[in-house]
Amino acid sequence: MIDRLGALDAEFLHVEDGVGHMHIAGACTFDGPPPTFDDIEQMVRSKMHLIPRYRQRVRSVPFELGRPIWVDDPHFDLRYHLRHTALPAPGDDAALCRLMGRVMSQPLDRDRPLWETWLVEGLEGGRWALVFKVHHCMVDGISGVGLLTVLLDIGPESDPVEEQPWSPTAEPGVARKVLGTWSGLAADLSTQAHRVGSALAHPVDAGRDVVGLVAGTARLGRALTATPQSPIDGSIGPHRTWAFSSASFDDVRAVRAECGGTVNDIVLTAVTAGYAALLRHRSEDLDRAVVRTLVPVSTRPTSGAGVPDNRVSLMLLELPVGVADHLDRLRVIQGRMTELKASHMVEVGELATTLGDLAPPMVIGPASRWLVGLLRRVPQRSVNTVTTNVPGPQFPLYCLGREMLSYLPYVPITHGLRVGTAILSYNGRLFFGVTGDAATTPDVDVLADATAAAVGEMRDQVGATATR
Repeated sequence: MIDRLGALDAEFLHVEDGVGHMHIAGACTFDGPPPTFDDIEQMVRSKMHLIPRYRQRVRSVPFELGRPIWVDDPHFDLRYHLRHTALPAPGDDAALCRLMGRVMSQPLDRDRPLWETWLVEGLEGGRWALVFKVHHCMVDGISGVGLLTVLLDIGPESDPVEEQPWSPTAEPGVARKVLGTWSGLAADLSTQAHRVGSALAHPVDAGRDVVGLVAGTARLGRALTATPQSPIDGSIGPHRTWAFSSASFDDVRAVRAECGGTVNDIVLTAVTAGYAALLRHRSEDLDRAVVRTLVPVSTRPTSGAGVPDNRVSLMLLELPVGVADHLDRLRVIQGRMTELKASHMVEVGELATTLGDLAPPMVIGPASRWLVGLLRRVPQRSVNTVTTNVPGPQFPLYCLGREMLSYLPYVPITHGLRVGTAILSYNGRLFFGVTGDAATTPDVDVLADATAAAVGEMRDQVGATATR
């Protein structure tokens, strides 16, 4: 059976060029003496049968007559994907950020499975790290967290896992690739035809859905108007800078208990404070500044949480950077998010993905690459940044008996988006990872620090309000 990439997975390949690298990552720091490289190799090797995608590479279908497919790598060499490095003394957070910037500036090898894992020694305080780097065509944030929990243990005592024998399946020939992808397309068409038939059997509900999609499309169109030029949008280069910070999840819960809304509302309010600080650092007028962020929304069913692919839609949110008070910002965010959730924008994004699954790959691929080339010359200004929030496990994970202390996320940026923010919760804390274009936004640490600080400041505000 031919294993095709989904339309969104394939798009992450199409939009990648020598400047915009489409891999996501996480830097996981651990307590205790570092394991040997051989220990890490044995740990990963023993669990490879649980993540078969990590032994597969992407292969194209001739003349793009079908979407790319996954095939076993006949020359798979685990040691190629495992890397080993150490930070120079004192191994502080700044050194870790510089290492992440360098590692993330390098594209993954398209002729091999699209992932790397780095063992990093020499972090201050006797710590060490594992950096997991994987192409976005393989996973989204939620499935990436799921894969991490497969590799690591939920307790300090790890049960030995016996390595499973593996031999690669031969890559299908040209004719089978084409016929297999066409069979998959026919199955997609059959599924959608069945859905249309079900909709026609319930015309009132179908009519309501159509009205919602029309309204959502109109809302999305209005949200895509160009924003005023700002330091955080424009052309990017191939090199990345990165910074991180963290805050207490208990502080977020305390703010939510007092102010209502969702955890995501509070997180977006903190991110807004971060962008306000960055723009002030750049001497921008906050009353005139517009920061519109793409907010990915998971459409992954609970039963499919472990499937390695991309299942997301989107919302476009304008961050109220001109509002000075944190709690006032939160109220604005809550109102705007409520409107967006009722706007059917997420459903429009899902429909676009569905249509992408049905569209001819020989059209989608060249069109996407042409658009990326255009955006490289004339960057878009409809979306200024991306903010992704992924829930992680609220219990400690372990690697070979060593407790994981932090899970620091990395999100890619692309043409027109010079800054991106990833948020991941783990074991009672929120971790913020901010990616920037090294040439134009080297000061992303300002955003990271102000974002984390805003969480504590909001907690102080609600505490002061509660004691009045």
